[in-house]
Amino acid sequence: MTNFDERAIDWDSDPQKVERARVVADAIRNAVPLSNDMNALEYGCGTGLLSFALQEDLGQITLADTSQGMLDVLSEKISASGVMNMHPARLDLSTDPLPAEKYHITYSLMVLHHIHDAKGILNKFYDVLEPNGYLLVADLDKEDGSFHTDGTIDVHKGFAQNELQTWVEDAGFGDVQFSMVYEITKEVHGREKTFPIFLMTAQKTHDRITR
Repeated sequence: MTNFDERAIDWDSDPQKVERARVVADAIRNAVPLSNDMNALEYGCGTGLLSFALQEDLGQITLADTSQGMLDVLSEKISASGVMNMHPARLDLSTDPLPAEKYHITYSLMVLHHIHDAKGILNKFYDVLEPNGYLLVADLDKEDGSFHTDGTIDVHKGFAQNELQTWVEDAGFGDVQFSMVYEITKEVHGREKTFPIFLMTAQKTHDRITR
């Protein structure tokens, strides 16, 4: 991650981020059968915009991030809202032990392209899910590298859907599906440019075969 601690205070003031979370939440509801019997893990939760949009549709939600600044803002929002089913956690699945808890669903929004070993993290997502659990990833479609204009360089330039599907299936998931759910509009070199966002859904349908 880059300068997310410093950006946390003003994160929710960007209406496009708020709208993006709302639209992705709607897409998640349409893609999988959510219920209050499902416990969830949002990985790379930031200030929790997506989980707040899904809060009434799920049971207990663990909101994990590596940025303490984001988690501090999130904790204040949870306290102010009075919701009882959202729980922040400092967690880096790339280096930390896996949580003891298993989840019925795990989801992320604009996180995977910031993870250096994106392919490896999919195995971790598989391992934290219950049998038949759902993985939902909303992220950048393959782009030319112009999305990050703030000097961020240690990121993936989005993902080609066929390549990501192969990675997800190699991790043990089945029923992989993609839909385009949002477009982010940014000014790049003086011109407006749109960057498509996909939602990938997959299910833990069988035990992973170790090779």
